[in-house]
Amino acid sequence: MNIIESNIANLPTRYGKFKIKAYKDGHQEHLAIMSQDFENLEAPYVRIHSECLTGDTLGSLKCDCQSQLDLSLKFIAKNGGLVIYHRQEGRNIGLVNKVNAYALQDNGRNTIEANLELGFAEDERDYRVVGYIFENLKIKKLKLITNNPEKLKYVESLGVEIVERIPAIIKSNKYNEAYLSTKKEKMGHLI
Repeated sequence: MNIIESNIANLPTRYGKFKIKAYKDGHQEHLAIMSQDFENLEAPYVRIHSECLTGDTLGSLKCDCQSQLDLSLKFIAKNGGLVIYHRQEGRNIGLVNKVNAYALQDNGRNTIEANLELGFAEDERDYRVVGYIFENLKIKKLKLITNNPEKLKYVESLGVEIVERIPAIIKSNKYNEAYLSTKKEKMGHLI
């Protein structure tokens, strides 16, 4: 991996004051969003948040992404830790293909069926940069904020100790009920 790193900068937000550091891996740029006390934490709370422009920025009700990011940033601001903003849009199929997947979902496909119909695996994400960020920030143990069993497996495969798993449970709505059901029943999410 040929990663380019930024310096650490301050980032005051509506959630609290953070520090940020950017990592560039090929054409993708990722963020580490750290609480002010991050360096002093032996086992920080960590959220690996996969980018979702439609949810995170536009407030889409078709997913739970913005709600999970909001929950995580509030939690980290209060309790200390790190949010890794993992820039792999649409489970790493890109924005154009994600919108195409939305169109297929509008016609009755679930998220997995839509990805498969477009010629992708159900989840194309590559977490290697997360491993690099953990190493760079000297994370040996953590408390992982996730519902995704694949993220748990990946973190464990790095030899990073998961002290605790914190669920990121949000309220469903009429637009994301099928999406959340697919995540739970077909992808094994712990919701």
